[in-house]
Formats: sequence, structure tokens, C-alpha cells
Amino acid sequence: MALARNDCHHSLLSKLATSDSHGENSPYFDGWKAYDNNPYHPITNPQGVIQMGLAENQLCSDLIEDWVKRNPKASICSVEGVSEFKDIALYQDYHGLPAFRNAMAKYMRKVTGGRSRFDQDRIVMSGGATGANELLAFCLADPGDAFLIPTPYYPAFDRDLRWRTGVQLVPVVCESSNDFKITRLALEEAYDKAQEDNIKVKGVIIANPSNPLGTILDRETLTSLVSFINEKNIHLVCDEIYAATVFKQPDFISISEIVKDETNCNLDLIHVVYSLSKDLGLPGFRVGIVYSYNDNVVSCGRRMSSFGLVSTQTQYLLTAMLSNDEFVDNFIEESGRRLASRHKVFTQELAQVGINCLNSNAGLFCWMDLRPLLDNASHEGEMALWRTIINEVKLNVSPGSSFHCPEPGWFRVCFANMDENTMNEALQRIRTFVSKSKKSAKSRRWQSSLRLSFVSRKSLEDFSKNPSTVSPHPCVMSPHSPLCHSTT
Repeated sequence: MALARNDCHHSLLSKLATSDSHGENSPYFDGWKAYDNNPYHPITNPQGVIQMGLAENQLCSDLIEDWVKRNPKASICSVEGVSEFKDIALYQDYHGLPAFRNAMAKYMRKVTGGRSRFDQDRIVMSGGATGANELLAFCLADPGDAFLIPTPYYPAFDRDLRWRTGVQLVPVVCESSNDFKITRLALEEAYDKAQEDNIKVKGVIIANPSNPLGTILDRETLTSLVSFINEKNIHLVCDEIYAATVFKQPDFISISEIVKDETNCNLDLIHVVYSLSKDLGLPGFRVGIVYSYNDNVVSCGRRMSSFGLVSTQTQYLLTAMLSNDEFVDNFIEESGRRLASRHKVFTQELAQVGINCLNSNAGLFCWMDLRPLLDNASHEGEMALWRTIINEVKLNVSPGSSFHCPEPGWFRVCFANMDENTMNEALQRIRTFVSKSKKSAKSRRWQSSLRLSFVSRKSLEDFSKNPSTVSPHPCVMSPHSPLCHSTT
């Protein structure tokens, strides 16, 4: 009866509403649910789950809070700024406030080290990077078309780019043997495979800096990507939302800097996604940006942006903040310093218990190598380890398989979304877990050795008593023994 009732409810809804293509059925989101059901609190719930699966930048929230206190006129909800309330609260052009687009263009130039210029008239607003990526997918591809995307990649791309658009994602397999770098060979193989499967490839999507790797793409790789998409006449979408989280050398290089010097590049194929969610730590403000060099994409994107506008109250506040050069310069510098310090402490503590991370210089997370802790080198082994970490260690870290990583045993762990005390508690749990795991592994090896030793002694004793009827255990046989080659 219940099954029939569910079928009836499904028949009342659209295929989109009842499909599983949202991508929520993933360990990436399951970890969040585990945290939501049992959140850690140092006093009220000290045994709860610590959230290390959420890429939030909380390390510089105090700087923004301080700026807001010193600039009350920037908010129409303050006594000092309420005189602007009526104008800001009314309908605005969905192109966005001109002053806001100008401030964003200036800020994006600072983020790229002043080496790229951005035209405010090419800025299209959207509800966070989620909306910006989907907007571009709608503009560039039809249902059934595909984008190539290097692995490992952000799990929610499956939702952002595929769920409502019907677009496919074709993985470009990158491997740990070369630090997961994108190679021309891997791009060609993915493209050719899609062609063989009769899938129309409309572009390549990359995240630079990478989520989950925390690495940046060098000039050679970016130039190779531009060359590849120009040869194939397909688009290149560069998600650069972590651009200002680079905390040590080498410097971030925007795709805008590359195409500026590429005289043979078709600029109509180049598009940038940006956001204030990671760099400024403002994901709740839902500020996403599409910056396209293609006039038709800008025009279409602006029409589509009416479905996901940034509130004018938010634009008004951020215009004042981003126009303050002294604040912005100080924030970018201090954020980099704090991220570098947190990353150094976190990775050094992990290294002391034998856990290595991919060498990285950006982002709010580490790509943690737990392959030595796997009971077996498979995705099943990875999931078993992940369930132990979630349920017993009470840490929400994200398994590599949820990022479509082809190699089991890698995990993304976030370090910038918590205070120092919570980080220390998380590290203590990791130390305890690794220590127990090593003792358990040592015990298993000892028990295995003991069993083999017992079997070996018994086999030798039985063999000496009656060699014609007993086969020695293979572990006690020399490779040169004639018994190895016996056919009887």
C-alpha cells in the first residue's frame, strides 16, 4: 500500500523532481547530514561530529565584522544608512548596480595581482558560483551535450552543471603519479572517448585553484588548455572562486592573463566564474559572477540572471566594502597569512603521525593521503575507512570517490571553517585514531605471522613423519625445491 502511495505521488511530479540526478546521494553530502544530526560543541556536545567537510573561510571574519562596525552607512538597515533604504529596496535593473559591477571589476583585478583587467560591462550576476556555473551550462550546451572535467573534481558540480540542464560531464582522468596534473594526453583521450560514444563535447570545465587539490594550474598547463579548446573549437570555463586563497608561491595565474597574450585565441570561447564565497568568506551573501568574453553569452546570461539575482542590499553594502582599497589590500594579505599559518600547523601535525597531504598552496582544505590506512586498496576499502572516521572518530571528512578520484584512499579535509580549539580537538582525534590503527595493523601482522609459523611447524613435523602423503605449506617451500615442480 505504501509503495502504491509513493508511486502515486511520483506520478504527480515532474521527472526532474523525482530523479536522482541531483547528486545528493553521495558520501560528500551524507557526511554533512552526519554532522547536522550530531554537531560537535566543546561544552554541550563534546563527543559530536566535527565538520571538516565544509569549505568555509572563517579565518578572517573578524576583519569584515570590524569594517562593518566602522562603516555603518554602508548598510541600509542601520540608523546611519537608512536614508538610502527606499531607493535600494525598490526594483533595480537586473544588470546589477553599476557601482557594484565596477567595484567587482576592481576587486577581481586585485585578486589576479593586477595582471588582468576586467570590464564591468561583461560582469553577469548570479546566486553564488552554483548559479553562475549552471547559467553558463544553459548558455553553452543543450541537454545531452557534455563538458570534459578533470578529476578529482568538486562533487556538487554534478548538481550545478547537470541536474536541471541535462548536460553530461565526461571525466578527464588525472593521477597521483604526476600530482593530478592535467595533461594533453588525458584531455585527448577523454575527448576521443566521448566522440566514440556519440557525445557532443561543448567545452572543458576546470577549477583553478583546484577543489579538492588545493593546487593552482601553471602557465604551461593553462596555455595547453587554451590551445586544446581552440583546436577543438569548444568552450573553456574557468572556475576561479579560490583565487584569493593562494597563501604561498607560486602565484595564482588567471585564465584572463593567459588569453590576454594569446593572439590566436578565440575569446568567444573563454568564460570565468567567480564568487565572494571563498575569498571573502561570504557564502551566505550568494554573490556569484560570470565573466565572459563572448557578447552573446553576456547578453543571454543577463536575461537568465533574473532567476538568481543578488539582492540590492547586498550589492550596496559590498560596493562600499570593495571600493575601500586599504581594506581590500589588507584583507587579501592577512587572509593569505592566516591561511598559510593554519595550513602549516595542520599539515605538520598530520605528518607527525605519518599522514601526508598533496603539496598545495591554495584553498581551504588539504588533499589527505590515507592509502596506508586502507584494509584493501579499493573503493570499498575507502568507504569502510570513511564510515569508521564518521561513526567512530566523529570527523566529517570527504572520501575521494565522492570527488570522482580514480585512486582510492584520498580524502579532502577542510581546516579553515573552525576555530583553533576545534582544530586541535580534531587533530587529537586523528592522532588517537592513527595510533589505534597502527597498533591494530601490527597486531594483525603478528597474529598472521603466528598462524603461519604454527602451520609451518606442523607441516614440517607431519612431512617428516609421512612425506608421501603430506604437502608442505607453500610458505616453507624453497623456490628451488623439486616439490614446487612436481606434477603429482
